[in-house]
Amino acid sequence: MHPRHLSIKNFTYSLPDERIAKYPLPERDLSKLLVYKNGAIAEDVYRKIAQHIPENALLVFNNTKVIHARLLFKNANGATIEIFCLEPAGENTEMASAMSQTKSARWNCLIGKASKWKEKKLEYKTDDYTLTAELVERTPDAFVVEFNWQPEHFTFAEILDRTGMMPIPPYLRRASEEIDQSRYQTLYAQYEGSVAAPTAGLHFTENVFENLNAKHVETEYVTLHVGAGTFKPVKAETIGEHLMHAELLDVKIETIKHLLSAVSNNGKAIIAVGTTSLRTIESLYWMGVKANLNPACSIHELEVNQWDPYDIQEPVPAEKALQSLLDWMKKNGLQKMICKTQIMIAPGYRLEIADAIITNFHQPDSTLLLLVAAVVGDKWKEIYDYALSHNFRFLSYGDGSLLWSNPPL
Repeated sequence: MHPRHLSIKNFTYSLPDERIAKYPLPERDLSKLLVYKNGAIAEDVYRKIAQHIPENALLVFNNTKVIHARLLFKNANGATIEIFCLEPAGENTEMASAMSQTKSARWNCLIGKASKWKEKKLEYKTDDYTLTAELVERTPDAFVVEFNWQPEHFTFAEILDRTGMMPIPPYLRRASEEIDQSRYQTLYAQYEGSVAAPTAGLHFTENVFENLNAKHVETEYVTLHVGAGTFKPVKAETIGEHLMHAELLDVKIETIKHLLSAVSNNGKAIIAVGTTSLRTIESLYWMGVKANLNPACSIHELEVNQWDPYDIQEPVPAEKALQSLLDWMKKNGLQKMICKTQIMIAPGYRLEIADAIITNFHQPDSTLLLLVAAVVGDKWKEIYDYALSHNFRFLSYGDGSLLWSNPPL
């Protein structure tokens, strides 16, 4: 069955509010770990995850960094208006460039209490700088806001860091606190641009990395900036009526070569740490398929659309796809692959690059749960029932799992 026809009611479950982890545990790697492999479920803690990873495996992490995306302004009457920065507006959406802007920047934003924004500009002033926000236009999904600041030498990244708050998930139903500044960020976060953390990586500590290194487990890093769409529930009756959010991936050519080496080495496990890492490396596969079909295609034509994995009739082995992508990059003089992906991984999808995923427990009726179901099939129900009945903590600050893909029938 094509995923378009899947009913979302088959991918829901009852999640009591008390099972949602409102705060992180005192130590990152003491979160519980559910391990699913070959139909069996086991239980451990992240501190011992290396014991469940094969020697010489390759773990792929998302090194995006969460920005302080929530800005609070006051209108002339003293009412608070929240501006939530989503992504750069306009043609240049490359995140590194947008974050290094000085003087002014335009972003697509969500606005809380937008009806109270009557002034031409809102102002936020400190002893060190002044920031103004002007509403430029309303789009179907967001507002375009132009920010200007003085002194002009500050970058937008610096302005956000000084002014904004950490955008913890709305389902935590609490305000951002001091603990979130460090704990809603992975230890290896490097490139600013996400409005939500790649939460599977929140459990990894220096001790965990040392244990993995002792088993000769290799690590690799991709960048996919997580958008607010990750929290968007599927409200339509069928998956085909849901528009998957697009995100920008940024992957170095050396990383793609590393993935190619791994898939060429039969028996070497590739494990994606988080749904965003999985979506990134699987997107690279489909970009390679497109490059193989049309070596003269543009980078825009390489973008992965929502249904490409189910509609493209000429897939190729992973080794050939990645080599085709490398050949395309070399032909076009690129050292990095920066491209949008809208890939939806849902039941009916077969993993092409990854063998397993490390991930938290996700919301009912979500594309993230669909992704889990694509990896383990109908076993997702048994896995989630086990987690609920064995006191696992759910969602961003909760516990997690190591899920090995079911072999194809």
